[in-house]
Amino acid sequence: MRRVSKSQFKARALELFRQVEASGEPVIVTDKGRPVIEVRRYRTDQRSPLECLRGSVLELVEPFEPVWED
Repeated sequence: MRRVSKSQFKARALELFRQVEASGEPVIVTDKGRPVIEVRRYRTDQRSPLECLRGSVLELVEPFEPVWED
């Protein structure tokens, strides 16, 4: 993932927007080396929230059994 400082982003914002739009790869904007903003292509998800969650819930058969064994 590409990282740019706030000052670089300010100077090249339109160019970076076009690159993100074309490649789909997000850009992280940093402030003093710390990530603060992620710029990524907008995607619409036409699915309902329940459809988005479908298949993501695991069945817990034995809740008191250890999850991890050494």
